[in-house]
Amino acid sequence: MKRQKRDRFQRAYVHGYKAGVSGRSRDDCPSQDINLREHWMSGWREGRGDQWDGMTGVSGIHKNPLVMT
Repeated sequence: MKRQKRDRFQRAYVHGYKAGVSGRSRDDCPSQDINLREHWMSGWREGRGDQWDGMTGVSGIHKNPLVMT
């Protein structure tokens, strides 16, 4: 049975979210593609917001179940 590939944009969002929650800089975005960068930055913004709100570690799992660290 073939495995379905995950959406590139969803992966970029999740990686950006993880970077934001861990406190990394937005300059760490690995992609130069404008669409992937947009999704990564969107995830990064939400991750930073969650970090500032104190939703890191176990307390943040209920916020975004797609992101598992």
